[in-house]
Amino acid sequence: MIQFKKVAFHTFGCKLNFSETSTISRLFENAGIAKVTLDDFPDIFVINTCSVTENADKRCKQLVRKVKRLNPDCHVIIVGCFAQLKPNEIAEIDGVDMVLGANEKFNILEHLDNLNKDSDKAHVSFDHIKKTKDFIPSFSIGDRTRSFLKIQDGCDYFCTFCTIPLARGKSRNASIDETVQETLKIAKTSVKEVVLTGVNIGDFGQGNEENFFQLIQELDKISGIERFRISSIEPNLLSDEIIEFCLNKAKRFAPHFHIPLQSGNDEMLKAMRRKYDTKLYKNRIELIKKLRPDACIGVDVIVGFPGETDEHFNDTLQFLKDLDVSYLHVFTYSERANTTANKMKESVPMSKRKERSQILHMLSERKKRAFYELNKNSERPVLIENEDNNGMMFGFTDNYVKIKVPYDSSYTNTIQTLSLKELDRDLIFKTDLKIASKQELI
Repeated sequence: MIQFKKVAFHTFGCKLNFSETSTISRLFENAGIAKVTLDDFPDIFVINTCSVTENADKRCKQLVRKVKRLNPDCHVIIVGCFAQLKPNEIAEIDGVDMVLGANEKFNILEHLDNLNKDSDKAHVSFDHIKKTKDFIPSFSIGDRTRSFLKIQDGCDYFCTFCTIPLARGKSRNASIDETVQETLKIAKTSVKEVVLTGVNIGDFGQGNEENFFQLIQELDKISGIERFRISSIEPNLLSDEIIEFCLNKAKRFAPHFHIPLQSGNDEMLKAMRRKYDTKLYKNRIELIKKLRPDACIGVDVIVGFPGETDEHFNDTLQFLKDLDVSYLHVFTYSERANTTANKMKESVPMSKRKERSQILHMLSERKKRAFYELNKNSERPVLIENEDNNGMMFGFTDNYVKIKVPYDSSYTNTIQTLSLKELDRDLIFKTDLKIASKQELI
């Protein structure tokens, strides 16, 4: 292997990408290559890419240019979803030295000898996504307060707007026992919170002998982790028993669900090839709120999908207004190659897409404020983070309400029971570290 001393990383996209970047970084560190920042003039810069939107592609290209401008001698390696979907296109980007597809990103060290500055062409190694069948466990370490744990990869759903099955392959996972063993590694660190992540985590087990409900029951038994958080789960896979377990029976699962909706109109859901309708979705929300009115619920929604009329959008708007949810993640539809939606007619003008996005962003702000007001004057357990921002430090309650307190490093990575009283203009509760309970650092 060519001798390299320093490597830096940048991650675009989801929590799953962050877990994988962290795992790849440990491969380098175990090989004696120090993890640094771009400002430290690394020999290698690894970009883990997302390709959910066209903007993610553009940001990747912009970052390559920035790296080469700051450090012309740095070797740039591209991995991730964009690398699998468009490897040859990425290889043509000026400044890219290597492109590794889904099968090769965890074998990155084996490819380092192919970094050759004398060659004008980038080294490209990828295979058809159908050959990507192995599940590689991953979890992030570095942020002391929480870890992103990959419990599942790939997706079998093939929604008409999505490229993820083409970038990550079939749904797959390790066994429950193997997943527990990975979690036990995290439990030996100072991490207090584990976020369960994947492409379609509710599909854990793919309908075989093991399933997601069985997994979370086993994870809830692990001591050393204060709380688990479910990153995102499809409404058709979020069963009543999962909801009831997380909200009423579990010791360590946070009262927080993120449930993709995408549209509040059944005709649009069918066109998107989603596996539920608005009635099922509404039932899930109502059950959660019946069991725990203080539970936080996040929602993904897409605006401007092909064929979305004003009437369709108004259905979505009204449906969301009537739902007792806490915040929205609004995505403006963007055309993606090799998707069914890209071939659909009746494209929505970009100006209309932006207008609808703005309307839903404003609704999200109102929903979030209402949820925060609901939590006002309550006491909640808060996991304190280490960031010092103008003398303040931040944290999140179990039900995902953001707070800030005067900075005191001795409280970093502790869980405090705090009173939520003063809500500032940025929708953050400002409070004091008046301790009702304190858990010492592990």
